[in-house]
Amino acid sequence: MSLLIVAGVVFVTEAERRIPLNFAKRVRGTKIYGGSSSYIPLKVNQAGVIPIIFALSILLFPVTLGQILAATGVGFFATISTFFQNLSNNQWVFSSIYFLLVFAFTYFYTSITFEPNEMALNFQRSGAFIPGLRPGKETAKHLHKLVTRITLFGALFLGIIAVLPNITQAVTGLGFASIGGTSILILVSVAIETVRQMEAELSARRYEL
Repeated sequence: MSLLIVAGVVFVTEAERRIPLNFAKRVRGTKIYGGSSSYIPLKVNQAGVIPIIFALSILLFPVTLGQILAATGVGFFATISTFFQNLSNNQWVFSSIYFLLVFAFTYFYTSITFEPNEMALNFQRSGAFIPGLRPGKETAKHLHKLVTRITLFGALFLGIIAVLPNITQAVTGLGFASIGGTSILILVSVAIETVRQMEAELSARRYEL
């Protein structure tokens, strides 16, 4: 299970949707600029591990606050603390709320970090366009549609990764046999980024030679 989970995390972390992008030709004097083609990589998991951190913070805050208030000795605060404690101990309820929060925060964080209108405007300024689409609003609408669909798979992936320890405990029936999906996601992301930096450093050294 651990090997399959690591392979799945690597696959989704590296997965991307490549949108073709062409650059219009521009003539300046006797020189011609542009006319090349490239692509826009849209990551399936653009939010990374941030939604999991946000969701876990919100889930743990009421429990922590209830414990602090219960220490005052007031009966009402003790009842609230007991309610939140029982809620967190119910694995099905806790996992369901956790999954929904991660799912929602993935869309929320992606919408903040990815701006289709601004990206379409930058394309228009630099003379770039997506084949078959007009620059401007039509391009922004297309990008928004693609990101919404891609983020669906990323949100489902992060939600499953978040509740993975509870799933492994339910499948195996052992409390200690829990595989931390969030930890694996962080380790895989760090390992991939380290490899990329090493490759970039080696390429720069070969270029200098």
